[in-house]
Amino acid sequence: MMMQSFRPLAQISRLPLAICFVALLAGCFGGATKPQPAELQPVTALVSARQSWNTRIGQVDFPLDVAVSGTSVAIASGDGTIALLDAATGREFWRASLNTPVAAGVGSDGKVLAVVTKANEVVALQDGREIWRQKLNAQAFTAPFVAGARVFVLAADRSVTAFDGQTGRKLWAQQRPTEPLVLRQSGVMLAVGDTLVVGLAGRLAGLNPANGSIRWEAPIASPRGINDVERLVDLVGRVSRDGDNVCARAFQASIGCVNAARGSLLWAKPANGMQGIHGDDRMLFGTEADGTVIAWRRTDGERSWTTDRLRYRSLTAPLIVGRSVAIGDFSGFIHLLSREDGSLLNRLPTDGSAIAAAPVLAGNTLIAVTHNGGVYGFKPE
Repeated sequence: MMMQSFRPLAQISRLPLAICFVALLAGCFGGATKPQPAELQPVTALVSARQSWNTRIGQVDFPLDVAVSGTSVAIASGDGTIALLDAATGREFWRASLNTPVAAGVGSDGKVLAVVTKANEVVALQDGREIWRQKLNAQAFTAPFVAGARVFVLAADRSVTAFDGQTGRKLWAQQRPTEPLVLRQSGVMLAVGDTLVVGLAGRLAGLNPANGSIRWEAPIASPRGINDVERLVDLVGRVSRDGDNVCARAFQASIGCVNAARGSLLWAKPANGMQGIHGDDRMLFGTEADGTVIAWRRTDGERSWTTDRLRYRSLTAPLIVGRSVAIGDFSGFIHLLSREDGSLLNRLPTDGSAIAAAPVLAGNTLIAVTHNGGVYGFKPE
């Protein structure tokens, strides 16, 4: 399938303050006076969590996804350093350098790791060595998805391309209509059964992973407004999956849930957030652009609770950890909030720089990566 040309992202720079196109930015505020971040109040630890290890990677200046496979985690830095760590101890299994800056990553199935470089190349590694790289026709800001002996890449021109995981041979490409503006932020790709579920503009789409044909589409948000900025709509990672039920956020527009077996929209609700969501079989959790943290009922999207104790602190997407919701902020803290009511249960420090990726859980270790390259492992309750 032929791929259409990609309109350059440089167009965006001529629209100051319209939208934040920085991958790790969690707040975007215009005007002369920037809102002041909420002051952190003293905390009494109501759940235990101790730092068990820390290590370092290079500075993280791109939309990093920390890839978890079993009890190992794969991380990357902006300068092209890739490392695979033991989540329990922080010990390195291996570390490699691509000698070129990274634009998106990391994707992994536990064997093959993949990233996208700023030179628009998808690079695959195994056991610490590069096994192939292939040129893309467009930029990519979403970590490659590695599954079924394939590497899938979602590019900024709405194309999805599949490569053989061992050889890098291009298997197929699915191209959707291009749009003038896109987000420099991680999008959505995951597997649900035998379907590759991808975020395409404001829709979740189910693709046949064997040939790229589209099985279904379900809209979570639709373009609005009269100009390109107002009409920009994109789904952003992370997402929350419970069986066939997949819930996602449309950037500054809405959240919604889709039945990925039937390809039907279950519900969608207005929401003004910029980061992905997480949840369980009962609840969904997310952070709004102003730092308000919200819990929604998974069944119908009605709000269960909200808290503004972290307003304007440039929050990451959340992560469920035991009875807590873990959220990172711009000053390097991981905040543990109660899943039941949003009350503060604990606060975990790192190196003082912004948390650069949504926290992840590998085994029983909570892992956070900072903008300055600190990697921290915590043992929560």
